[in-house]
Amino acid sequence: MNSLTDNSLMLQVKAGQVDKMGLLFERYHRPLFAFFYHSNGNATASEDLVQNVFYRMLKYRHTFTGEGEFRTWMYHLARNVLADAAKKDKPSLHHKDVADLAEKIAGGTPADGSLQKSQDVELLHRAMARLSPDQREVLVLSRFQELKYEQIAQLLDTTVGAVKVRAHRALCQLKDIYLKLENGSKVREL
Repeated sequence: MNSLTDNSLMLQVKAGQVDKMGLLFERYHRPLFAFFYHSNGNATASEDLVQNVFYRMLKYRHTFTGEGEFRTWMYHLARNVLADAAKKDKPSLHHKDVADLAEKIAGGTPADGSLQKSQDVELLHRAMARLSPDQREVLVLSRFQELKYEQIAQLLDTTVGAVKVRAHRALCQLKDIYLKLENGSKVREL
């Protein structure tokens, strides 16, 4: 049953076999959690947003045609859920608890527990938080969610070239911010 493609599963859900949504949930709840967590830094809100995406998948299943990729359709819903949450409740989306979530974000792989790794992850999250929402989104989709540039272009309603430029600029900006934060923390240690 795991050999079913995401598109075929969603088409079955669309046809009324809503129990197939469980397989899609098993495949995508962790990547969606990571997408939301990288966007908002709040574990509780991220879990709620994942549930909202799956609710919307059921509610709007009639809009899935099967012509495009399921992941692109799913992330389109996820972006809408995130935008709605940001409009509704901005203050609650800024809680930082990186160490407790390393395993969940990594997809269930236990974190090695070293202090350095924890500090590096926290520094990366702090740097990500300083990016603009557009820069953060393109990095999360391309690097953390591993969507292809073509999928991101379709999702953002732009060209592949524009996505590549945005991703490159966002990576450069992230690197600059990360290095500044890293140098700042080294100075404080001395």
